[in-house]
Amino acid sequence: MNITVMQWRIIIIAFAAIVTGGPALWIALRPTRAASRLGMRGLRRQRALLNPTWAALDPLVRWMGLRMSGILAEKTRDKLDKNLTYAGDFMGVTVDEYVAMLVLSGLAGAALGGAVSFIDSRFTFLVPVLMIAGASIPHIVVDNARVERFRSINRGLPYAIDLMALSMSAGLDFPGALAQVVSKAKANEALKDELGYILQQFHLGRTRAQVLKELANRVPIEAVREFVHALLQAEERGTPVANALEIQASTARVRRANLAESAASDMRGKMVLPTMMIIGVSMTLIAIPSTMMIDKISGAMK
Repeated sequence: MNITVMQWRIIIIAFAAIVTGGPALWIALRPTRAASRLGMRGLRRQRALLNPTWAALDPLVRWMGLRMSGILAEKTRDKLDKNLTYAGDFMGVTVDEYVAMLVLSGLAGAALGGAVSFIDSRFTFLVPVLMIAGASIPHIVVDNARVERFRSINRGLPYAIDLMALSMSAGLDFPGALAQVVSKAKANEALKDELGYILQQFHLGRTRAQVLKELANRVPIEAVREFVHALLQAEERGTPVANALEIQASTARVRRANLAESAASDMRGKMVLPTMMIIGVSMTLIAIPSTMMIDKISGAMK
């Protein structure tokens, strides 16, 4: 009995449906947990819903997120939650919705690969390849958002500290200085969001130490840690916070200048090979026509 190519395709599709249908049914029957829409993550979600594309995908992501909520271990959930927090509460999604985005992206990649392989069976290998590639896209996007957020905060922090020190030397308290930075400074959006979040926590009655420690947990970079450590020490010893801010601003500027010099030095070393390659290609493009022209002239003279 010979099986045609079309029959093989139908068999593969049926097998894939059976393999994926069982886990899908198991996930759908798992108990779910309620998602919190409060705090910074809820604000991010409201902003994300202003995008029509995300607003259209949001119901599907929420539904799939509920299906995912019963399968994650607590350690995995805590790790993914930290990654989302480091990315600035990316689009306001919860951990379950983030996993749902990974699954949906993987299924979309597998569907694309299946469509291509259905048209030409030589490309069947694209199904797992595109599935893995699709599932990795949300992770790459979130990680890039984390890196860009940390870079933006690291760049804008010295200027913000300077403005806070100037405001406190003019008679404002620490929350008032924060309000000046948030409302009037030309700081980047990531830094404004974090400082605005700190200001909201002060309005809710939390202490300065609690808020600053949370800032260090949300943005675990060296500049923020030193800033938090200096303010906590000033509070414990009773020294003026404005003096600590001035010292921190100076330290942050020096660190930023050193990093810029280091990056420039590294760039010079990295540019040697590309420059040599460009020069070599240019010389080759010049030498080949010149050689051909010389050969033609020599042949004509003979």
